[in-house]
Amino acid sequence: MTERDVRTDRAVVIGGGLAGITAALRLADAGLTVTLLEGRPRLGGLAFSFRRGDLTVDNGQHVYLRCCTAYRWFLDRVGGTELAPVQDRLDVPVLDVGHPKGPRLGRLRRTALPVPLHLAASLATYPHLSLAERASVGRAALALKGLDPADPALDDIDFAGWLARRGQSPRTVEALWDLVGVATLNATAPHASMGLAAMVFKTGLLSDPGAADIGWARVPLGELHDTLARKALDAAGVRTELRARVTALTRDADGRWLVDTEDERFGADTVVLATAQHEAHGLLPEGALADPDRLLAIDTAPILNVHVVYDRKVLRRPFFTALGSPVQWVFDRTGSSGLTGGGQYLAVSQSAAQDEIDTPVAELRARYLPELERLLPAARGAGVRDFFVTRERTATFAPTPGVGRLRPAARTDAPGLYLAGSWTATGWPATMEGAVRSGFSAAGAALSALGRGHEHPLGEAA
Repeated sequence: MTERDVRTDRAVVIGGGLAGITAALRLADAGLTVTLLEGRPRLGGLAFSFRRGDLTVDNGQHVYLRCCTAYRWFLDRVGGTELAPVQDRLDVPVLDVGHPKGPRLGRLRRTALPVPLHLAASLATYPHLSLAERASVGRAALALKGLDPADPALDDIDFAGWLARRGQSPRTVEALWDLVGVATLNATAPHASMGLAAMVFKTGLLSDPGAADIGWARVPLGELHDTLARKALDAAGVRTELRARVTALTRDADGRWLVDTEDERFGADTVVLATAQHEAHGLLPEGALADPDRLLAIDTAPILNVHVVYDRKVLRRPFFTALGSPVQWVFDRTGSSGLTGGGQYLAVSQSAAQDEIDTPVAELRARYLPELERLLPAARGAGVRDFFVTRERTATFAPTPGVGRLRPAARTDAPGLYLAGSWTATGWPATMEGAVRSGFSAAGAALSALGRGHEHPLGEAA
């Protein structure tokens, strides 16, 4: 590689997921010349879409909450806010098909009353818990409200043990705490850090009456995280290179960063490494972290999505969640997929799917089609036009007790090198919100080191 092959950019961002896109936009908005390198042929990381025949399919169902201020900034920044609206008020249908007296439908919804009264009426009438169990939830919620999620001691204990010590029965954990926790943490209570669980429940349910209102894309994720994101990057002056897998990250004799792909070398004063943790470990130069192997100790957790296309409408709600069934959350994706002809496309989102992630499609079909018929009587006798599965074996980092001490800050020990990704020390679990926040942190640290003051869009110190 000759010197004329070297292109000097002020900043290079490695990785085109939500963290990398955010960092690139923030750096470009502050006046830096930015190049974004992504090894895949698209942007969006693990929140993307693909074509299957005439359908546009998301690799998995992704939602966010009203309290996800960073991801909402991202949507606004790329012009996608109206394409991923939030509920007017939290309303989650919960169907229990395991009840001895037959299927029962309950709802978790809020009122406009202040916290914690906004959920009081819903909890008081929640049919999936006994009167004593509902009362115990209120006491646990008050105890949780007094916790500091950033307390390192909470990171060392598991959520299930904390709940048990506050009188939460196994049924209460199943019908309430895990109902929310599995979907947001990608782990059941025994395998979840209490610090992360406290952050989720305190921020989502106990900070503001509308904090937990749910938003999701009414268009394919690729339209938001790839198409619109690419337009925003182009408008900001970011050079985006796809299919540009980074092979090495080094420094020259003058201290300038050199980023090598298979075809080109890029020079930069600032580098943001926004890849998955194991990939970041492989690229980190010596001395960048005091203990780089701790990145390898951040385990991953899978998510499985089962996709079913029926020949008729079988679900009249946009989504629901289930108890007494292997099915967790079911979403109607008919409109976003482009399905026509009077059928309906349902996506079944299965978090913490360690036991099923490698199960053959035929076995999953035999398991989930009867379950959907049990949950949805209208599905009985309906024709199945298509059945397929998407698997993300490393969908998130595993939020296990002790993971907090493994997650690195954005700033490394190597001047000009910063880390981004939901696995970094954001205080959040592995969500779209956490990914965007990590991009803010990396860009903010870089701009601070360069002496470029900037206003944080979330109103936080930068």
